[in-house]
Amino acid sequence: MTDRPPFQTATGTAPLPGGHVLPVLLSAGPPTAASSPRRKKHTGVVLGLLGGAAVIAGLALAQVTANLGYDNALSRYGSTAEATSTTKTQVREEIAGLRAVTGAAEQILARGNQPIAVPEEVQAGLASALADGTTAASEADAVVATEIAGVGTKPGWFWELFGATSELEQRRHDLDVLSDELAVASAETADTQEAVVESGLAVINAAGAAAPAFEAAHLSARNEAVIALRDAAAEAIAATMVDEDAATAYVSLQDAAARVVATEGEELAEKSGPLLNARLEIEAFARSLAPGVLLDFDWSPVVSGAGYNGSMGGYTTWWWGESGRATIELSNSVAEQWPSTRSKALVAHEVGHAISVKCQSMYDSSTQDSIEKWATAWAISMGYTDDANGVWAYGYPPQNYIDAAAGCR
Repeated sequence: MTDRPPFQTATGTAPLPGGHVLPVLLSAGPPTAASSPRRKKHTGVVLGLLGGAAVIAGLALAQVTANLGYDNALSRYGSTAEATSTTKTQVREEIAGLRAVTGAAEQILARGNQPIAVPEEVQAGLASALADGTTAASEADAVVATEIAGVGTKPGWFWELFGATSELEQRRHDLDVLSDELAVASAETADTQEAVVESGLAVINAAGAAAPAFEAAHLSARNEAVIALRDAAAEAIAATMVDEDAATAYVSLQDAAARVVATEGEELAEKSGPLLNARLEIEAFARSLAPGVLLDFDWSPVVSGAGYNGSMGGYTTWWWGESGRATIELSNSVAEQWPSTRSKALVAHEVGHAISVKCQSMYDSSTQDSIEKWATAWAISMGYTDDANGVWAYGYPPQNYIDAAAGCR
């Protein structure tokens, strides 16, 4: 066995058997310069900034949206509130009108339907309408009393604005409901008021229309009471609305009717006695001669110095300014001699004075002589020729007086 030769390091020397020669570098390429150090990336920071900007933009959008939504809701609520407030004012006025009507109706019913009777069904109709009207007014009052909520200070943040907007929308819905209730109250107020007016006028007009028959049934009532009755009846018939004036007219009519009854009772009491029937017949006779003229009658033992020993006396007072009214005074002897021709002739003479209120322009009323000739001429024109017609006391009147008197009826 031979020894291994010593290790040789010279370049280019062939390798020894069993040995390896390694190059200085493992790479076969040429040597390169040293690499630069790597840069750090900032992706996380950028993403954070972008995310923050998105959040801010979202918050800003939410704030703007909330503001616009609130302002829109506030505008709608304000318009609805204003319209509802106007309707409430209108309904309040309608309620006041209804209460004025029901108040007048209460006065009418409180006065009753006497002495001038009103048909029971007409009276009951007003009572029913009044009850409905009173109920409608109370219910309408309750609706009108509903308050319209005010709006507070506008919130600042969007989460507050969203809540406030929802509240405004709910309030607007509540106002819509209130508006519907006001419309119903308005309709019921109008309907019940119309019913009260219609039934109230039926009562008032019926009483006014019944006045002439009532007057005719109380012929002995005094003129002043009858005139008051006629005036009140005219106002009652002319009524077109149930209000304070109409209620006053109705009450005045019933009061006047009561006065008619009272004065008739007083007159009949004064005329009572054995001559009552004759007196009433004479009064009816006189009224038949002068239709349309209101006649009062007073009876005494002596009138114009006559009344005893078969004499008869009469005296008449009339009022030029109050057409259709006169008072005739007669002595008891006129009733005692009734229905003699002389009694009728004397009464006709007095009626000739009374009816002159309708014919003032037909004769000369400047002297007492002319006035007496007119009354005598009128009695003659009516066919009463007994000299108790005025001929015995004042002489025969001129023919032109008789002709003129014939046109006075």
